[in-house]
Amino acid sequence: MLFNGEWYLDSDGLLRPVIRGEVATGSGSWVQVVFLVDTGADRTVFSACILAALGLPPVPSGDRLSGVGGTADSVTVETQIHLMRVTGEWVVFRGQFPAMTRPESLDMSVLGRNIINLFALVVDRPSDRVCLLGQRHRYTIETV
Repeated sequence: MLFNGEWYLDSDGLLRPVIRGEVATGSGSWVQVVFLVDTGADRTVFSACILAALGLPPVPSGDRLSGVGGTADSVTVETQIHLMRVTGEWVVFRGQFPAMTRPESLDMSVLGRNIINLFALVVDRPSDRVCLLGQRHRYTIETV
C-alpha cells in the first residue's frame, strides 16, 4: 500500500510535508483536506476551519491539546478520513478525531501518529519525496 504526499508551499513561503485526503461531512459529502505530516503529533487533529466545513456535531472533550504554541481547547468529532492509494483506491480511517475550536490554534490539519504509525513514513526533502508505505511496499537505504 502506497500513499504519495508532496512538499507543499505554505503561505509563509516554507515547504512542508503533506498528504492530501478527504473527510466526511455531516451532510454525506466530502471536504478536501491538506494534512501536515507531523511525527510529533500523537493524534490526527482537524483545524477549526475544517471543523466548521464538516458541519458535524462536536462533542466537548475536555482535552486541552498542547504543542509549540501552548495548550488549546478542542472538541471531538466522529467521522471518516479517506486517503488515496497510488492505485486510485480510497482507504478509510474511521474514528473520533479532535478538532481545534479557534482558528489561531492550528493553521493546518495534522496527520498524527494514530494514523502514521500504521505505515513506514518517508519524508525526504532532497529527493522531493513524501509517502506512507505499508503491506507489500518497502524502501531501502543504500550507500552510494
